[in-house]
Amino acid sequence: MLAGGGSPFILIPVISLLLGSAAVAPVITIGLLIGNTQRGISFWHYVDWQVTAWYVPGAIVGAIIGCYGLTQVHAEGLQLLLGIGLLTMVANHLLTPEDAQFAVKAWYFLPLSFINAIGSGLIGSTGPVMNPLYLNYGLEKEAMVATKAFNKAVLHLVKLTTYAAFGSLSSDYLLYGLVIGLGAIPANWLGKMVLAKMSAQQFRQLVFAFVAVSGVTMIWQQRHFLTVWFM
Repeated sequence: MLAGGGSPFILIPVISLLLGSAAVAPVITIGLLIGNTQRGISFWHYVDWQVTAWYVPGAIVGAIIGCYGLTQVHAEGLQLLLGIGLLTMVANHLLTPEDAQFAVKAWYFLPLSFINAIGSGLIGSTGPVMNPLYLNYGLEKEAMVATKAFNKAVLHLVKLTTYAAFGSLSSDYLLYGLVIGLGAIPANWLGKMVLAKMSAQQFRQLVFAFVAVSGVTMIWQQRHFLTVWFM
């Protein structure tokens, strides 16, 4: 919550190690659905419904395509591209003056959510990829957490339904996902208390710091692709 999302980068390697790579997308989706739903309810009155109105249609279509793609292709290399994209966003934030930052309009979330949802369906979660876009639109602290959580809850609900329809969801995956989701509930409660004491500037700095960490982590996890390219 305090970094605008990012728990998948702790959970994905653990799930992959314990349950295998095939379990990552459905298990992480169940856990994130529960965690984001609770978070969205906690901050309900901060949700920017204009952003959500543009986000949801693209997310629904993109999630169905991405979840279907999971049954057809192996998309590990996508994490490498996402990692490079995250570091590019951080570099842009650090090198571009604040008054010259790329301005995001509400309708941008339609195509962006479509692309993001495809990636999320393929690998389970795209983490903080959308965070700089929410910030550049003008959402800070509770408004960003609330809007992103509600949008993600809708996205993960569609993904979960689609995984079940395509046979990618088992009872074991459901159980592990519920455990992750239940663990998120007290964490959300604690995060809400700390968030209330943070300034908007501190929140923004923490978000971009975690975006940078996530980008490096994604690239490191897929370093074997770089080895292949440069050999």
